[in-house]
Amino acid sequence: MNNGKKDTRWMTSVALMAAIVILLANTPLGMIQLPIIKATTVHIPVIIGAVLLGPMAGAILGAVFGVCSVISNTMAPTLLSFAFSPFMSMSGIAGAVKALWISIGCRIMIGVVSGWLWILLKKMKVNKSLGLAITGFVGSMTNTVFVMGSIYVLLASEYAQVKSVAVDAVWGLIMVTVTSSGIPEAVAAMVLVSVIGTALVYTVARIPSYN
Repeated sequence: MNNGKKDTRWMTSVALMAAIVILLANTPLGMIQLPIIKATTVHIPVIIGAVLLGPMAGAILGAVFGVCSVISNTMAPTLLSFAFSPFMSMSGIAGAVKALWISIGCRIMIGVVSGWLWILLKKMKVNKSLGLAITGFVGSMTNTVFVMGSIYVLLASEYAQVKSVAVDAVWGLIMVTVTSSGIPEAVAAMVLVSVIGTALVYTVARIPSYN
């Protein structure tokens, strides 16, 4: 297969995964009802895409996820939309830049971390199912840690304002979100990426990866 055909096949595969990201981001399929909270699944195709197609594809898919987040938080704003949409900024241009990092930059990191972690695990000859489970868990936690960590570092005062708490209480609220939402999401991602990825990694092995 020549390079042109490889490029076309890779781009087509990325586009297909991007369509899945968009579908999940804009339908109830993007949420899993757990006993206590709803866990997002939008990052799952980002992680799987990074595994199958490489870190570059993961970064692109993460960016698509981020753009969907910007649109969602702009069109249907919530109390925390200031952290995800530059149009909802509470602190002008500086806040808008921070929101773009949180909504898009942090989601790009999901694909980058997942893609390179999978490459590392393959080089270490880790069992594929175990490697996929690890990548799913770490990829999901990358989303949670980068997003919530960035909110704490960059927008703690604004977060405290909308939550009607003191700034020194923000860390506790961030950790509650990480443990009550982030960890269950990571466990769900671990299972889904392992199951779906195990089936796909063999059937699409011939698709080129761009590292």
